[in-house]
Amino acid sequence: MIKHIVFFKLKDRSPEQVATTAAVLRSMEGKIPQLISLEVGTDILHSERSFDIALVSVVASLEDLQAYQVHPVHKEIIVHINEVKELSVAVDYEL
Repeated sequence: MIKHIVFFKLKDRSPEQVATTAAVLRSMEGKIPQLISLEVGTDILHSERSFDIALVSVVASLEDLQAYQVHPVHKEIIVHINEVKELSVAVDYEL
């Protein structure tokens, strides 16, 4: 199993934009067969070093992670993210 974690810092860090982007990310749930689980959380501290949104997902294998990356629903999400993000960082590791 692979855990895929991505943190997003948005250009517009307003509560409305954070909520909208979190909802966009959550919209993948149930639409991408490779996703075993999907969790989206928004930052509550709002410190200077904070990222605005965390995406935590689990897939069964590296092959499933690659399939998730190119899935049409994920590609639609990437379009939105590329418009609103200032920065993103990710880590993928085996469970």
